[in-house]
Amino acid sequence: MMSTETHSEPTTTLPTPAKVEAKRADTKLEVIILPVSDVDRAKRFYGSLGWRLDADFSNATGWHVVQMTPPGSECSVHFGTGLTTATPGSLQGTFLVVSDIEAARAELIGYGAEVSEIVHVTAVGGPHLPGPHPGHQPYSSFASFRDPDGNSWLLQEVRSRLPGRGLALNVATLTDLLREAEEHHGPYEATAPKHHWSGWYAAYVKAREQGRTPEDAAADAALHLEGASR
Repeated sequence: MMSTETHSEPTTTLPTPAKVEAKRADTKLEVIILPVSDVDRAKRFYGSLGWRLDADFSNATGWHVVQMTPPGSECSVHFGTGLTTATPGSLQGTFLVVSDIEAARAELIGYGAEVSEIVHVTAVGGPHLPGPHPGHQPYSSFASFRDPDGNSWLLQEVRSRLPGRGLALNVATLTDLLREAEEHHGPYEATAPKHHWSGWYAAYVKAREQGRTPEDAAADAALHLEGASR
């Protein structure tokens, strides 16, 4: 007779979200490969836009790489010879986030770039309408330009980020963030036990960098100080 006993595969206990969070390593986007046909021409073009020249290496075998970084960006581009088999000009619609799309467009035009008119959308997947979004809704206003090979870049206006999406900290952003922290620290300082403002500010800025709202960041900063005082 066939046995009626059933057998099941051993179960695997999946890690809880808290455990996953604790083990998660930063994996920061560092470099995008830009396919170009003329390295020196690309270097002149991006240099004319104010992009920082980080490196220019070559060797006797014909290998050549240039690294440049857009102003305020933590991600750079590489272009050169011997880097990629992609067709020059085939990189399309790479996003460049700006806080003021009208100012950014005017600046690029001043550098000699041919930049499209600004358009906006009122809903995801909606039609493109002329001009920036009337309320400057984040992620909704766009303009584009191309390099000499036809690689295209898409300017996107983001004045504030959705929760969890973090902040790209440059001097201007950090200045605004510190002023914002000062405004939220005032009510806390009025009733809180004696503390050093730097601990509260550091916790607040870190929380905002991780995408927390100002209110949540203030609460996180208060909890941080309470935990530090125990």
